[in-house]
Amino acid sequence: MSEETKQKIQDKLSRIADPHMGVSIVEMGLIKDIDVDDDNKFAKIVITPTNPGCMSIANIAMAAKLEAEKLDEIDKAEIEVVDHMMADTINEMVNKEE
Repeated sequence: MSEETKQKIQDKLSRIADPHMGVSIVEMGLIKDIDVDDDNKFAKIVITPTNPGCMSIANIAMAAKLEAEKLDEIDKAEIEVVDHMMADTINEMVNKEE
């Protein structure tokens, strides 16, 4: 895994602000993990909301996916929302193939 690619993803994600707080989701600690495969083509990003009922987490997750996939190195990003009461539904929606 390239630490450089992981850092590029984190930099992209730091541009996403929590809609309620106006603070970067990275700065707020919502990004729990970023994993990049050996080929630097696939990234998995784990996000945890500030509370298990946060209604903005679906939008945050989708924004994270889109930002990560803007990088030339990344062909596909998968988002895993954890510790949310609707995590399964959100993960399915965000990661659905077009």
